[in-house]
Amino acid sequence: MTSLVMSFIGRDKPGLVGLLSSTIAEHQGNWLESGMSRLGGQFAGVLIIQVPEQQQEALTAALQSLEEKGLKVSIERSEEAGAEAESRAVTLDLIGHDKPGIVREISQALASMHINVHKLQTELTSGSMSGEQLFKASAELLVPSPVDLDELQDKLEAIASDLMVDITLD
Repeated sequence: MTSLVMSFIGRDKPGLVGLLSSTIAEHQGNWLESGMSRLGGQFAGVLIIQVPEQQQEALTAALQSLEEKGLKVSIERSEEAGAEAESRAVTLDLIGHDKPGIVREISQALASMHINVHKLQTELTSGSMSGEQLFKASAELLVPSPVDLDELQDKLEAIASDLMVDITLD
């Protein structure tokens, strides 16, 4: 079996998930993991597919032919990294008034400590009392074992103060 990572984007309309799942099933593929969302009128997602080696080329061609139906597709072979075994999972939650640069500042701080962002979810919401735009982020991080969590907390608190956001680690 071969694992493939596929990303796609297309104008949001009913039936896109059905189109993808049918194409995968027709080539003996197995839908393993996915994350999908409607953003700005587009429907986008990433998924992992497992397929028999002899079906990989046919499945790849069939998925790429979905561009005729409005889906842009990119497919790569999965290459699992062993770094997760030497890391611990940490959740980061952030909330604050929206302004440019929040994701850049946090991601640069994490990268400087060799911390991998495993998952990231962001959204803009209206503040309950002020009506101002609030930026919310939730991330699953893979923190290498040698990284001191207190040092990470201190580094993020300094950034949070500059950006005027609240950050919590679990």
